[in-house]
Amino acid sequence: MADIPNLSDLRLFVDVVRQGNFVRTATELGMSPSYVSKRIGILEHDLGVRLLHRTSRRVSATAQGEKTYEWARGILDGVRQMQEALAEDTAEPQGRLRVSSSFRLGRNHVAPAISLLARRYPRLEVSLTVLDRPVDLLSEGLDLDIRIGEVPEPHLVAHRILQSHRILCAAPSYIAERGAPTQLAELAQHSCLVFRERDQPFGTWRLTGPKGLESVKVTGALSSNNNDIIRQWALDGHGIVRLAEWDCIKSLNDGELVHVLPAYRWPADIWAVTTGRLSQSAKVGVCVRFLREQLTSGPYALWPQGARPLL
Repeated sequence: MADIPNLSDLRLFVDVVRQGNFVRTATELGMSPSYVSKRIGILEHDLGVRLLHRTSRRVSATAQGEKTYEWARGILDGVRQMQEALAEDTAEPQGRLRVSSSFRLGRNHVAPAISLLARRYPRLEVSLTVLDRPVDLLSEGLDLDIRIGEVPEPHLVAHRILQSHRILCAAPSYIAERGAPTQLAELAQHSCLVFRERDQPFGTWRLTGPKGLESVKVTGALSSNNNDIIRQWALDGHGIVRLAEWDCIKSLNDGELVHVLPAYRWPADIWAVTTGRLSQSAKVGVCVRFLREQLTSGPYALWPQGARPLL
């Protein structure tokens, strides 16, 4: 009869399958690849089955590995829920918490707020991943995604952090040189700074205005997958940009940017997205409530002190 597997090895195996690579898993967990490989070997010995196909570049689960992966996820989830149920009897949440967000929002607001969260709740182990692409919370093992815009996945639960909109802006120098568009269709004749957003098709801007929802195809000499770069190019006068109100309100107030086509906007609410209700996880509930507090009224609030939405 196979030996009872170590829970830590099961958790490590789940991480390896998600990453598809020993090196990436080891780097994320602060281990050596040889140690990860050794522990997986021990788990295979304990279970009496081969769990992974190994190549020089990646690993993938065998048929028995896939079955083990599903069982392991269920076992680890059950253990997590048991720990959280017991932790609810204490004043301090604890355990591992995996959070994701987009680059600019994550670095400038979520990360410093999590720094404060870690000081208040030192028994939490928080991992923050920033990336400008859609994430799958279930398959990527994430507890929480702080995102801008729509939440189309019906199986997820969205908790609004802040209400905001995307608007069109340009530097005064660009307006002086090219003029300001007066109709949405005129954007096709302007230089637009295009950012590959998580929830939008590349090069197509959707906006709501006097005629309701409209889409316009935009182009320009400059584009990037990094919002900081796009924003700086806009400040440098290279074209019209679509930014969230909270991200450009200070530049508008300071005169660095000008509001273009003010009758048009697009929802850009900030959401905390989870796989279940906050009551099901003490640590996730604490994190969401803390982030809502910090991003709306704390030192890293999305709205600068004294600023208000434009629309």
